[in-house]
Amino acid sequence: MTDPLHTDLLELAQEAARRAGALLRDGRPADLAVAATKSSPIDVVTEMDIAAEKLITGLIAEHRPDDGVLGEEGAATEGTSGVRWVIDPLDGTVNYLYGLPTWAVSIAAEQDGETVVGVVAAPMRGETFHAVRGRGAWATGAWDGERRLACRPAPPLDQALVSTGFNYVAQVRAHQADVAQRLIPLLRDIRRGGSAAVDLCDVAAGRLDGYYERGLHPWDLAAGDLIAREAGALTGGRPGERPSGDLAVAATPGVFEPLQRLLEDFGAWHD
Repeated sequence: MTDPLHTDLLELAQEAARRAGALLRDGRPADLAVAATKSSPIDVVTEMDIAAEKLITGLIAEHRPDDGVLGEEGAATEGTSGVRWVIDPLDGTVNYLYGLPTWAVSIAAEQDGETVVGVVAAPMRGETFHAVRGRGAWATGAWDGERRLACRPAPPLDQALVSTGFNYVAQVRAHQADVAQRLIPLLRDIRRGGSAAVDLCDVAAGRLDGYYERGLHPWDLAAGDLIAREAGALTGGRPGERPSGDLAVAATPGVFEPLQRLLEDFGAWHD
């Protein structure tokens, strides 16, 4: 049964992602510079991250003023409706800063603590991904209409293409490099795209067999995790746990468990 609230949340998330994506794509100044740093000098924020979050939160407040909001660039309100929006206005900021195309706007809506809607817009790829809990995952792009997403049939682990990301704190990224060095001989190859939201959607779309990363935040994960799960992927963290800052794993069934087990054995969740 279709929940009208979820449909309304989806439509608002799609509109917010469309507008923010257009702002980021068309409004990027030629002399774009770093506005601030976060966890380290190479973990950057630009003026466009801030502008995109302001656009998204303003639109949500206009239509649903009682909802809570959690945004990467500081938006945080509790709300009273039972709905909370989890927003990454620009996932892949370093890619964006350098003019690389792999960046996205990620918007999720939670109801009573569970993600029910996710939208990821990747404007430079001309693609938008979305999911509503229980309704599957879908995308629009260079093809006609909406396409239902499905993760790939599971290959043997040594034929799996897996993506990852690296933290901006030197000690953490050094450990992540060690884990990747141990993992890569056991896989087809490893990719590093630079946007967790896009990587999760690429698992959903069958472009990757798996993805893992340490150090993600709720706004990095919320929309893409739902999209991947609704496309048939399995997601989690350490064995028996949900995705978290310690570890996030998403993969086609058959790849998920052996990949998760190797990451546990290699201590991917700690230094």
